[in-house]
Amino acid sequence: MRVLIVEDDFTARRMLKEIMSPLGDCDIVVHGLEAVQAFRLAWEDNNPYDLIFMDIMMPHMDGQEALAQIREMEKQMGVKGTDEVKVIMVTALGDPKTVVKAFYKGGATSYLVKPIDKRKLLEEVRNLGLIP
Repeated sequence: MRVLIVEDDFTARRMLKEIMSPLGDCDIVVHGLEAVQAFRLAWEDNNPYDLIFMDIMMPHMDGQEALAQIREMEKQMGVKGTDEVKVIMVTALGDPKTVVKAFYKGGATSYLVKPIDKRKLLEEVRNLGLIP
């Protein structure tokens, strides 16, 4: 499994990497612009990501905008439905408005609220069919 961690907070990045490294190769970027670039480069290298953990609130470009651009790239490449990269939005914001925006407008696959609980995170990844 190939994982992209998009997170501006050092502690959250480290925690996600520690949890996910035993399950696959992890790349880390710190904001949305880098996420879009990493996603594009992975496709160009014919080695796309299976899973993206995307923080919502980040400098330069937030997670919602980065996800919108990633979904647009997939659309242009003819990637649809279950073939789209799985994206778990990660944020400190648990309010319903943020959840609705992430899922229905952004095309997120799943949503986790910080602080990250390892058990819940692994359960979400399992539910996405990426680990047994």
